[in-house]
Amino acid sequence: MKMNRLGSSDLNVSEIALGCMSIGTEEQKAISLIHEALHHGVNLLDTADLYDDGRNEELVGKAIKGRRNQIVLSTKVGNRLIPGQEGWVWDPSKRYIKEAVELSLRRLQTGYIDFYQLHGGTIDDPIDETIEAFEELKQAGLIRHYGISSIRPNVIREYVARSSIVGVMNQISILDRRAEEEVLPLLQERDIGVLARGPIAKGILVEDRIVTNNYLDYSVEELLDLRAELKALVTPDRSLSQLAIRYTLSHPAVATAVVGASSSEQLLHNVRAADVPPLTPDEIDSIRQLSLANRYESHR
Repeated sequence: MKMNRLGSSDLNVSEIALGCMSIGTEEQKAISLIHEALHHGVNLLDTADLYDDGRNEELVGKAIKGRRNQIVLSTKVGNRLIPGQEGWVWDPSKRYIKEAVELSLRRLQTGYIDFYQLHGGTIDDPIDETIEAFEELKQAGLIRHYGISSIRPNVIREYVARSSIVGVMNQISILDRRAEEEVLPLLQERDIGVLARGPIAKGILVEDRIVTNNYLDYSVEELLDLRAELKALVTPDRSLSQLAIRYTLSHPAVATAVVGASSSEQLLHNVRAADVPPLTPDEIDSIRQLSLANRYESHR
C-alpha cells in the first residue's frame, strides 16, 4: 500500500482509506472489517460523531485498541444532537466543538485525534471562532491536525485563507468532477491534502450494480451509457470500481481515496485498487472526454 503525506502535515496516510460509516453496528463484524483493512495496509480510518449517533466511533475505538500507534484516526464535529429534539442541528461554535471532542475521545478510547474535521460548514458560520477552537485543541494536544469536510468552494476558500488546515475532505469521482477546476488547484497550490470521498459514486461505478436514480447532472440513461463506454477501459486486472478509484487518485492534490465497505468482499476489492497501476495520461484524458465536467452551482 502506497503512503502519501497529507498536505503539509506529518501524517502519512494510505492511498486507500476506510470510510467507517458503512461498517454497520454489529460489533464483531465491524471490528473484523477494520482489522482486515489494517491487515491489508490501510492506516487511515475515517469516522464521525454523527454516524449511528456515536456508535461508529465506539466501534472504531474498540477495533483500534492496542493498535493505536498504527492508525491515522480521523473524525468529525459540528452536528449536534439535542436531547428531546429530533434530528441534528448545526453548531460550529467553540463551546460545542470543545465539548464534542471530549465525547469523541471517550468513545474512541484515545487521548488524541490525528485529524479532526469540521463536518460541513457554511459561509455564515462564525469561522474565526471555529478556527480558534481547533487551534486551541491542537495546542492542548487533543488533536494533531485539523481540516474540513466540505463541498462548498466559498467555505473552503475561507479556511484556506484564514486557518492552518492540512486537509479537506471533498466528494470526487468520475461522476462528480466539480472540484477539479475550482477547488483542487487551490489546495494543491497551498499544499493542503485532499481526502476524496465517494470515488465509486454511491455504488454506481460498481460492475453490474443496478442504477435506478439520477446522479448530479446525469440521468439514469446517461449513467448507463457512460458505464458502457467506461468498460472499454476495464481490463482483466482492473475492474470498473478500481478504475474509478484510480481516477480519483490521479489528481496530485489527492492524498487518499476514502472508500466504504460493508463486507469483506467489498473491502478486499477496494483495497486491491492499491495494486492497480496509476492511470496513464491518455486514460485520464479519455475518462474526462467521456464524462461531464460538472460545475458547482449550489452548495456555494
